[in-house]
Amino acid sequence: MKNERNDLSERLLDFAVQIIKLVVQLNKTVVGRHISKQLIRSSTSAGANYEEACGAESRADFIHKLQIVLKELRETLYWLRLIKKSNLVSITNLEALIQEAGELTNIIAKSIVTTKKK
Repeated sequence: MKNERNDLSERLLDFAVQIIKLVVQLNKTVVGRHISKQLIRSSTSAGANYEEACGAESRADFIHKLQIVLKELRETLYWLRLIKKSNLVSITNLEALIQEAGELTNIIAKSIVTTKKK
């Protein structure tokens, strides 16, 4: 289980780094700045809250932290989809980021369900 947590932790970190690289490419407009701030906040918060979940003091605390991670990933996915629909950037790996956000969301959602069953 520890390796799975380390792998997911690293995956969330890499995801946040890729989001930061995307944000650098957003136009320096009011809209671009707004979306950039939201994306950085939600994507980095997902990883940070996952780290907190790994150190949770109880099962209930663990589930609560994972639910926060899930919310942040869903928000990140929303902003990525908005960028795509708005054609704010022409970045080839945008679709890969959307896919990764979806996969991470599914992993966390499944983890919540599994933990609740225990």
